[in-house]
Amino acid sequence: MKQQTLGEFEELVLLTVAALHNDAYGVVILEKLEDRTKKKINVSAIHVALKRLEDKGFVKSRFGGITTDRGGRRKKFYSMTAFGKRMLDSQYELRASLYKEIPKISFG
Repeated sequence: MKQQTLGEFEELVLLTVAALHNDAYGVVILEKLEDRTKKKINVSAIHVALKRLEDKGFVKSRFGGITTDRGGRRKKFYSMTAFGKRMLDSQYELRASLYKEIPKISFG
């Protein structure tokens, strides 16, 4: 089996899904990421990343109920899998270990 990887944007989306827990869906993920990154993000980029994350087994999706305010369409909610959590933990450990190797340099 090919080892799964996690791109930078995918990592941000996965972190946001984890933070939102069971309330994560496209528009809310978009709003939270735009607020945190202070960048404009296309909603289709969120959906593409979510599809990739689901294909890799890092998230799973479920449909919510039909609502009249969405014209009868259902929201697709995402939640992180145990595999996704292990991937985030691995990414965190890698980044933290690299950060700790930075020498104490003064730029002042």
